[in-house]
Amino acid sequence: MRSVTDKLGIALVLALALAGCGRSDKAPQLMHLRSDSPGPDEFGILPTKPLEMPEDLAALPAPTPGGSNLTDPTPEADAIAALGGNADRLRTAGVPAGDGALVARAGRFGAEAGIRTTLADEDLEYRRKNDGKFLEKLFGVNTYLRAYAPMSLDQEAEIERWRRAGLRTPAAPPSGAAQDLLPKSE
Repeated sequence: MRSVTDKLGIALVLALALAGCGRSDKAPQLMHLRSDSPGPDEFGILPTKPLEMPEDLAALPAPTPGGSNLTDPTPEADAIAALGGNADRLRTAGVPAGDGALVARAGRFGAEAGIRTTLADEDLEYRRKNDGKFLEKLFGVNTYLRAYAPMSLDQEAEIERWRRAGLRTPAAPPSGAAQDLLPKSE
């Protein structure tokens, strides 16, 4: 009887191991965010304008995905205005005049036509290769920061590099060594 139980246990472990090796077409989830509060998500609640009954239901336009909504025709402009911004800036087409030099400089060597799709595909493949270990995935551990750590910029080393090159960095705080030399306030 024991040998049958042992064989079943080994078969179960092998089946679980093989199931974990299979490649899924689903995009890897590196960031697992969840709320600990039982209440509603305050960012998911959108105030909309009051509903109105149209005079003629046959005159209603056909729904268009991504189109405007009769109840809330300009949600982005309303949000910008509520936060104190200028909603008229949404209506400008093309590159704003103040950003023309920046866009020209960034595109001085040309731009690949499908670069966004190419980058999205490469990032998906990178996330598949760095999506965490089995137990991390099982328990929903965030692996985002560790996965992208090789691509992150060491801000302290970079600011020191600029300072050694003789460039002023007035907006950056002093280095750790320089902060140690400052008089201590009591």
